[in-house]
Amino acid sequence: MLAVVSNDRIHLDPRTLRGLAHPLRVRILTLLRDNGPSTATLLAQRLGLSSAATSYHLRQLSLYGFVADEPEQGTGRERWWHAVHRGTTVDRVDPESFGDFEIYLRAIAAEYAARMDRAISEMPTRPAPWAHVGTLSSWTRQLDPAETQAMLAELTEVIDRYRLADPDVADPEGTTRVHVQLQVLPVFDEVQPVIDEVQP
Repeated sequence: MLAVVSNDRIHLDPRTLRGLAHPLRVRILTLLRDNGPSTATLLAQRLGLSSAATSYHLRQLSLYGFVADEPEQGTGRERWWHAVHRGTTVDRVDPESFGDFEIYLRAIAAEYAARMDRAISEMPTRPAPWAHVGTLSSWTRQLDPAETQAMLAELTEVIDRYRLADPDVADPEGTTRVHVQLQVLPVFDEVQPVIDEVQP
């Protein structure tokens, strides 16, 4: 597994995966990618932590190449940081890196769950045009590995056709950020899946 940067995404290797194997680092990196540059102090306020904690994790993210200084925004002792890449990909994991990979994936899963929770909480106060837009849905299919990969590739192609959210560009009128979360999860137990589809 090698770290490769392509199309503004970093493909993790064992070293860089180790740098993201911490829930707070995943959260900080997500905030920088979603909202643009920030300081340790502003991130600490948002996360309910001390600025010493966020500063430490920002330095660790910098050491592993995920964030960098934003010199144009810094004034005096205030240090601003930005995400170096727009996304992260893990293609294959070496057996010796699986512990770090599990920590990373659990942090990502917690972030996705938090996004869903925030979206549900915001439903009663959404602007009228957005009142019934979106879904929390689940479908179960019986697939082999090749079919699963083909389906994932097709779904990714569809998502890639739409406008990318960019914190450095003004939002076009009438738009808002839309999180598209995709989990393709093979199941190897005896529990029969429940098919459930809910439209908000």
